[in-house]
Amino acid sequence: MDEALLRGLTPSVLGILVRRGADFAAAEDAVQDALVEAVRVWPVDRPRDPKGWLVTVAWRKFLDATRADAARRRREDLVEEEPAPGPAPAVDDTLQLYFLCAHPSLTPSSAVALTLRAVGGLTTRQIAQAYLVPEATMAQRISRAKRTVSGVRFDRPGDVATVLRVLYLVFNEGYSGDVDLAAEAIRLTRQLAAVIDHPEVAGLLALMLLHHARRAARTAPDGSLVPLGEQDRGRWDTKTIAEGVRILQAALARDRLGEYQAQAAIAALHADAPTAEETDWTQIVEWYDELARLTDSPVVRLNRAVAVGEADGPHAGLAALAALDDSLPRHAAVAAYLHERAGDRATAARLYAEAAQKAPNLAERAHLTRQAARLNARRRR
Repeated sequence: MDEALLRGLTPSVLGILVRRGADFAAAEDAVQDALVEAVRVWPVDRPRDPKGWLVTVAWRKFLDATRADAARRRREDLVEEEPAPGPAPAVDDTLQLYFLCAHPSLTPSSAVALTLRAVGGLTTRQIAQAYLVPEATMAQRISRAKRTVSGVRFDRPGDVATVLRVLYLVFNEGYSGDVDLAAEAIRLTRQLAAVIDHPEVAGLLALMLLHHARRAARTAPDGSLVPLGEQDRGRWDTKTIAEGVRILQAALARDRLGEYQAQAAIAALHADAPTAEETDWTQIVEWYDELARLTDSPVVRLNRAVAVGEADGPHAGLAALAALDDSLPRHAAVAAYLHERAGDRATAARLYAEAAQKAPNLAERAHLTRQAARLNARRRR
C-alpha cells in the first residue's frame, strides 16, 4: 500500500467534497472512511484512477452518513450530484482547502491548527508541540475549529496572512525532519504566488527556497545535525539559492517590506557568504532589527542576540540575551554558544546539557548533548 500516495491525495479529495456541499467535519469523516476502505481493497484490486476512486467512495460514505442522520434529511437531494465513474478532475483543491481553514470566522491560531491537521497531515501532538500547549488543549481547539467551519463554502476565502503563517509552519515542521512536508509547502506557496501578486507571498517562497537549498548539508552521514557555520557549502543547491535571491530581489524592489522578506534577506546573506567567516553579520543584525520592528517577537530578538555576538563579540551577544526571558525555546542553547565563545567552558557545558533536556526533537537533543560532552572532556584534560 502506497501510504504517501494516499496522504498526498487526501487534501484534494477533502476539498472536492467540501466544494460539492459537504460540511467540513462530515467531509473529513467520509474521507477517513474512504482511506480505510482503500487500505482494505487496493492491495487486491488497485484502481487505475486512485483519486477518482477515493472521491467516489468518500462521497458515497458522506451520503450514507447523511441519510442516516434524521436531522440532515435535507441533504438527500445531493444524491443526484454523485460524481460519475471515471478520472477525477485534474484541478488541485488543496490550496482552496487552505483558504477554507483560514476562514475569517476562525482565530489565526485555530486556523493554523486546523490546516496543519486537515491539510498538512500533522498529528495533534505535533501541532501541540509547535504551540507549546498540552495535546488535550490542542485537540479541543481543533475540534472547535471543525465545528466552526462546518457547512462553510468557498465563497468567503480566508486571510492571506493566515495562509502564509500556515505554509510557514508546515515548511518548518517538514524541514525539521519529523514530518517531511517541506516540498509540499514549497509547492503550495508556488501555487499561491502564481495567483496572488503579493510581495510577502514572494518573500515566503524565497525564504523557503533559500533554506531548502541547504538541506543536504544540514546532517552528517550518521544523521547528526551540522550547524550552519560547519556545513559543507559545496553541498548547497546553488540553482535553488539563485532562484530564491531573484524572487526576493523582485519583492524587495516593491518597497512593501514584510516579515517573510526580512527573514529571506537574512537567509540570502548566509547563502551569499563563500565561507562562514565571510558572513556579513553587521548586515544580518540590521535585518534582525527590521524584523524585530515588524514582529516584536522575542524569538527574533533571541536570534538577533546570536548575530550581535558574531558581529560585535560574544559579550555583546550575552548583553543582548540578558534582556530576554530565559524560558524562551532555545534560550539555553544560545547562551551556551555565546558563553563558549567568551571562553567560559564550564558555564557553556552546563547550559548545553540544560538545552538538551528541552530540545524539541531527538536530533537537536543529540547535538546539544555532544556539545556538552565535548566541553566537559576538554575540561578534564
